[in-house]
Formats: sequence, C-alpha cells, structure tokens
Amino acid sequence: MDFVNFRIGAKTISLKILDILLTERYDDNLTSLPNEHKAFLGVKDYMDIPTPVFDLGIMLNGVSTKQSNANLALKLDQFITLNKTWFTALENAVENTQAMTNEYDDDIRQFVRWYQNMHAHDSDLKDILQRLSDSHQRLLEQAKLVRTATQEQGRKILSYEKHHSFAHLNRLLETAKDQILYNYKPIIVFTTKDGLNPYIGLLIDRVEDSISVEQDDIKSLSELTSVGFNIDNETKHMMAGLIKLGDSHSVIIEPSAIFRPEHLSHNPEETPAYGLF
Repeated sequence: MDFVNFRIGAKTISLKILDILLTERYDDNLTSLPNEHKAFLGVKDYMDIPTPVFDLGIMLNGVSTKQSNANLALKLDQFITLNKTWFTALENAVENTQAMTNEYDDDIRQFVRWYQNMHAHDSDLKDILQRLSDSHQRLLEQAKLVRTATQEQGRKILSYEKHHSFAHLNRLLETAKDQILYNYKPIIVFTTKDGLNPYIGLLIDRVEDSISVEQDDIKSLSELTSVGFNIDNETKHMMAGLIKLGDSHSVIIEPSAIFRPEHLSHNPEETPAYGLF
C-alpha cells in the first residue's frame, strides 16, 4: 500500500495516496458556519463543491498547531524579559557593590532545561536551540566569576558579555520566536472517497514523504497506548492502524470515518454531491 506522511505537531499521520485529491496552502480564507465541533474550521470550495475542513492538530493533539506555536512564542517572550531582568540585577549589584543573590538563577536554569528537552522537528529551530544552550552556558559561567570578582573586574566581565553572549542570546531568542511564528505554513489536504469528488479537507502542518508498506507492516490500534498516542475518544474511530517509521510510528487516518459536521444534518437543500453522507 502506498501512503503519504504528514506532520501535525509532534505526530506523524499517514493517508493512503488514493484517498488524496490535492494539497494546497491554507490561507485562512474559509467560509465560517455555525458548528460546535471543536476541530471544524469552515468550508472551502473545491471543484465547485463546498468542502468542510477540519484541523487535525485539534483532533489529534487537543490544540491547534497555531495555538501551540503562539504558546511557545509567549514563553520565549517571558524568558527574554526574565533574561534582561537577571542581567540588569547583575549590573546593579556590581555598580552598587552589593552582594549578588541567586534570585533569578533557578528561573534561568529551569528555562534552559525546558528548551534543551524540547523535541523540535524543524531543523532550523533545533539548530537555534542548540546555539541558545551554548550561549547560556557561557553566560552562567561568567555570572559565577562576577560574583567573586572585584568591582572593576566585574564591570569588565559584564561589559564584554553584554555586547557578546548576552546580545547573541537575545538575538537567538528573537530568531527562535520568529521561526516558530512565521515558519508555520499549514496545508489543506483534500480527501476523497470515490477518487473524483472531495470528501473533507484536513489541515496539517506539512508534507513529510511518501512510503510503500506491506499489510503485515501495519500494526493494530491496540498498540496505540504502548507508543504514547493520547487520542481523544471522539476521534479514535478515524484510526486505521500504525506504521513503524524508524524509532517512531505514524498513525493511519481514515478520512471517510470522519463524520459530517452536525450542522449539516438538518439542511434539506443539501445533496449527495456534498460528499458527507
């Protein structure tokens, strides 16, 4: 069987090639309709057929990738502020010949642990996080020296680091934030049940690759819990199996198992051409 793999947050999903009509960039230009389904985004015309679009990030991860990215960017913003406060406290302590406390050190180290343990799937972001770690380590080591140095030595150390490690660190943080917010270009995958007409659109983060697998390579859904897929009960019926990809798995999605939005069920003017029956 031939599949195409797609990325949604930290997860990889697979769709049969025969279930895919087309992929196109999502431009946030859907027609909104009243509906209580948390993953329903709206309707997009495809081949003159109004086709409902669902956010797979919400279905599989409980939150859209866009919202998840916004949360990450906010955390980076908070750290940029913390980092500046921490460095200013060091400067003030040196200038006023005060004993320097470790008031902000634990917060700094907690943030370092957070991004070091972040599993970034974007190669550029992964590189930025590694460079962040290197700059942070140097800055923390220099802060230790300042605490035992004379006032003049402390001034020299901080003056140098302010224009080097500290400035470099802040640039990297801003770059990481921009990478998270502006490198996200989601795609709509239009699926089909008959190979001709659109059924539903699925919002995904990006296309990964295509693969061919034997039926024996597909694991049963009973293995979901053993590989850490925490899927909402409402969407478990979409899962058709697992494909092993190296050290991880991809979950096979069956688009035809995603039911039509409830608001469509009582519109007498709809026809089977809508593709959601």
